[in-house]
Amino acid sequence: MCSRYSLDTPLQALQALLQPWLRDADAGWLQHYAPRRLISPGEPVLALRREHSQSMASHMLWGLLPGWVKDPLAGPRPINARAETLEDKASFRGPWRHHRCLLPADGFLEQGEQIQRLDQQLFWLAGLWDRWIGPDGTEVETCCVITTSPNTLLESLHDRMAVIIPRGLEEFWLEPGDGAHRRALEPMLDPWPSDGWSRRGTSQLSLF
Repeated sequence: MCSRYSLDTPLQALQALLQPWLRDADAGWLQHYAPRRLISPGEPVLALRREHSQSMASHMLWGLLPGWVKDPLAGPRPINARAETLEDKASFRGPWRHHRCLLPADGFLEQGEQIQRLDQQLFWLAGLWDRWIGPDGTEVETCCVITTSPNTLLESLHDRMAVIIPRGLEEFWLEPGDGAHRRALEPMLDPWPSDGWSRRGTSQLSLF
């Protein structure tokens, strides 16, 4: 499970990660970027997504609101999607086929421990996103994090962990594609190797 993560990196490092996808319009929010040690469900998050054949950085709310929901205040807003049910559950099926996204992070939290790369580099959390449009034309974009079974680093903490997409495979992940393309993505949903990662306790346990 992934219910808290961090993007506590300096602006320069974030810009380096996002550089291939940044547009002139992104200059505004980049000027107001602030590192965040604790990102919680329901909050705005930064995501990389693809739409109209163009990949771009975007902001959306963490907690998936499917586009087909009539009442946005009724029903759950899942923050996670199990990798095993992406093709089966109505809330995830459409986004899995057409609206995959990536959330930049430098750590995520599980049972009071912070999981990070040993080299402290940024990484991508795999996600799904969707757009809800209200009767008055109001648009809300939301997302959730995909989870899988844990690796040896995390199996003593929880029976789920976030799916991590390797650097360099961003466009392959974001491309909508067909059934064959989605099947090619399935190995990326497997537990990632523990090598190169660390877990440590945090003094902010009471916040989790």
